[in-house]
Amino acid sequence: MISIVLDTNVFVAGLRSAGGASRAVLRMIFGGHLQPLFGNALWMEYQDLLSRPVWGDATTGDERQQVLAALARQGRWVTVYYGWRPNLPDEGDNHLIELALAGGAQAIVTHNLRDLRGGDLRLGNLRVLTPAQCLEEWT
Repeated sequence: MISIVLDTNVFVAGLRSAGGASRAVLRMIFGGHLQPLFGNALWMEYQDLLSRPVWGDATTGDERQQVLAALARQGRWVTVYYGWRPNLPDEGDNHLIELALAGGAQAIVTHNLRDLRGGDLRLGNLRVLTPAQCLEEWT
């Protein structure tokens, strides 16, 4: 199975849109083709986003929590023991690189390519892909 780090912006876009690449990536996760990796910082971001008042009345808080629980069942928890600090433009994104490296992810799937590719640390084989690029690569 292909291990990925699913950035919160893709998770939210996939929940808010009935179609599109972000929703297709979520379908690949729920279908068992991709395995999301979770760490403390990312999990807290998911939970925080689901409680924000940006969702309107299309879904209830309980429905969003059910989706998060389903995502958890498909994923793997990773404990990050070492802080790599790749010096990304947004310090708040560093944990995504750390999680990906600690968990052996093949890619970080995000809409934020510019910031995640801009650090000082060379990432070896770790790729940073948009949802569309992820689909091109693994479907």
